[in-house]
Amino acid sequence: MHWRHWKKDMAIGGFGMIALMLIVYFWPRPDTSLPGVTYEAHYIDPGPMLHLAEVLSSDALEGRGAGTPGAEAARSFIRKRFEDTGVRPFLTTGWEQPVTILPRKDLEDPGPGANILGYVPGETPGEGPLLVITAHSDHLGIRGGEVYNGADDNASGAAMLTALAEYFVRVPPKHDILFAALDAEEVGFLGARAFLRDPAIPLDRIALNINLDMVSRSEAGELYAAGTYHTPALAPLITETALNAPVMLLMGHDRPEDGPNDWTSQSDHAVFHAAGIPFLYFGVEDHPGYHKPEDDFSAITPDFFVRAGDTLAMIVRAADADLANIAAHRRDITETTPQEETAE
Repeated sequence: MHWRHWKKDMAIGGFGMIALMLIVYFWPRPDTSLPGVTYEAHYIDPGPMLHLAEVLSSDALEGRGAGTPGAEAARSFIRKRFEDTGVRPFLTTGWEQPVTILPRKDLEDPGPGANILGYVPGETPGEGPLLVITAHSDHLGIRGGEVYNGADDNASGAAMLTALAEYFVRVPPKHDILFAALDAEEVGFLGARAFLRDPAIPLDRIALNINLDMVSRSEAGELYAAGTYHTPALAPLITETALNAPVMLLMGHDRPEDGPNDWTSQSDHAVFHAAGIPFLYFGVEDHPGYHKPEDDFSAITPDFFVRAGDTLAMIVRAADADLANIAAHRRDITETTPQEETAE
């Protein structure tokens, strides 16, 4: 059977396949080697990260379109991974922060959305500067009968988010870290907007946003950090980490003269930036699978993905150590938030 036709047929299976994937995901797995990975990770646990990225980008989740059962299933996987690794829910009401999903041309009656908010306490829980690490869990869903699995965009970032959280449970940070799997990035940063508008979020404590979006696919082994143009004080954190990073860690894609290659307003960190909060956005340059049905797990570069995970652990460790100084570079909120986008 032709691959694309098979993918269409798989999409029709809906929640039945999602239920099957729940069984597959939680079934005990023996320790095995990781295909395509030669790097030995020093910080993160690569096996669960790769496995979660594969599950999130499976056909069974039907592209994780915001407001669909596939997006809800993805949130369940992420929440379960947080629970299994000892991450705590950030909100007193539980793991989920509601997100209103707007109707769009491919989904006139969307279901409710939600952000999943996990928390690893620092030395003085509830006090001092707060580091917020984000990654969106949604993607484009099904379009024209094709499943847009979004393995790199952004099953990779969501899976890495849980791997970093697991690491900091094992090696507690100096400052509180909030790990947020944000919903509905692809339809107007709705999860990020809901996050910052929630009175339960201590905006005055947020010193830095680190956003992960497309971190698993680079034949060149290059990972970009955007944001140092806007907050030059963050540049030493990148340059010093780059000296020992297992990937080629580069700065860029954050200047107005970059035109369409300026990533400042192209993912959830844009909402933090508009609120005066320093950000670092980590991602790869666009590849042939970007926003296409071919963004499948089989197309990622696993060794780079694992290396990128360790690199981000190094970045977060360095940011945590200097978070009080980073907090001093918050701007007065003189900008408006990014214009509300009409959902497609």
